[in-house]
Amino acid sequence: MPSITFIAASEVPAGTEVLAVPFVSGPRLAGWGGAGPVVEVDLGFLERQGFEGKAGEVAVLRGEDGTAVMAVGVGEADEVSLEALRKAAAAVVKAAWRSTRAATTLLDAVPPEVERTAAAAAVAEGAGMAAYGFGAYKSDFSPCRIEELVVVNGNGDVADGALADGEVGRALQRGGRVADAVCLARDLVNEPAGALTPSRLAEVATEIAEREGLGVTVLDAAAIADARLGGLAGVAAGSAEPPRLVELVYEPPGDSAAPAVVLVGKGITFDSGGLSIKDAEGMMTMKTDMSGAAAVLATMSALPALGARVRVVGILPITENMPGGTATKPGDVLRIRNAKTVEVLNTDAEGRLVLADGLSLAAEASPEAIVDVATLTGAQVVALGKNIAGLMGNDDDLLRRVQDAAERAGEDVWPLPLPSQYRSQLDSEVADLKNIGSRGQAGALVAGLFLQEFVDGVPWAHLDIAGPARSDSNEGYVTKGGTGFAVRTLLELVTNFR
Repeated sequence: MPSITFIAASEVPAGTEVLAVPFVSGPRLAGWGGAGPVVEVDLGFLERQGFEGKAGEVAVLRGEDGTAVMAVGVGEADEVSLEALRKAAAAVVKAAWRSTRAATTLLDAVPPEVERTAAAAAVAEGAGMAAYGFGAYKSDFSPCRIEELVVVNGNGDVADGALADGEVGRALQRGGRVADAVCLARDLVNEPAGALTPSRLAEVATEIAEREGLGVTVLDAAAIADARLGGLAGVAAGSAEPPRLVELVYEPPGDSAAPAVVLVGKGITFDSGGLSIKDAEGMMTMKTDMSGAAAVLATMSALPALGARVRVVGILPITENMPGGTATKPGDVLRIRNAKTVEVLNTDAEGRLVLADGLSLAAEASPEAIVDVATLTGAQVVALGKNIAGLMGNDDDLLRRVQDAAERAGEDVWPLPLPSQYRSQLDSEVADLKNIGSRGQAGALVAGLFLQEFVDGVPWAHLDIAGPARSDSNEGYVTKGGTGFAVRTLLELVTNFR
């Protein structure tokens, strides 16, 4: 799907089909035009449309000279945030869906304490993500027709418009590239499992790496066995589709040091539960169980364009989890890359097994930080719902950095503990540990404790995105299906790592 072209300008250009003007809410609605002054409108007219100026609200004001003018809400004047701008930009795109050229003066509503370039990037992010649609298998798909969105900086703090043409323009390009990465992750997650097999996902990763100038290594089933990746091989044993292990490497210009950050993404392209098989309803959305791998791949794809200054490695353990005749059985023991053995008592707790191998590989690289992303546990959804990811780890400084990055990116994460007293739940009678804890007790936390066994003391953070990786509805810039959650957080973290 072609992405929107974002343009910074000092005034609304001729030929604009839709102009969106920001309005703040409160006792007295007020909006800004492209030249900066407050524009008074018939408040009764807006009220009759139910418009209150809340972030993301839209109401048509008038049309003249072939241009439709709409009011878009940004919330209270003293609370206009980056997230409010993302929501407002998304609303503009939804309202102008069938137009080709749109413009907005949203930047005129940015308060002094909000950096203007960050605001511009947020506008592009919200607009770009809202324009997403997955129509590969629809005969009546109606994609967004917006080709160009002009972001007017007429109220900028420069007399000659240099900010509009330079810094703001570059910020728009950055925001647009971030949105493109999110949309790439959504495409991958939304693709049917029968089309996006482990080998096909590895091919896509290779194509992206070659296009973006990333290093790439792909291990097939034989190489996975040779590399002693027993968790990945064990999960793959019941599937007719062979597994893959993909390693992507981003090298910043002039850097040849050890990786600063290793990202590990769970890549279960379909999860039936294995012999501990799910029920029919439980399998309906299990093509999305590779959302972590999709997020890491999408993040890696954008690093060259965003000019990340640190070396980053992405590790994607990819397989199906199927109940074939050769599948791993409850009670079997697998040996992970770091030589620890795991008694598999529930084959539906497979994500932690493939991540164990990925984390072991990551730790061997001796990076400054490891971050893994996975749709890991239903317990995360029970604890935090569908919109908030769980954040765990072994290093307080790294956890703060991830949480701060998520806040700047507009993605909700919540820190959860890794209580040592629960570690005994993983004690096994026959192996170093088992892959599940006590039934119904702190499932997300025990899964985090399991993963911690494979990072060898390297600073590590774990994002359980089981809830926010998929949406059941369209809301703002989030679309039904795969959301691309964690891409923005990872990009914010990595591009500001030093």
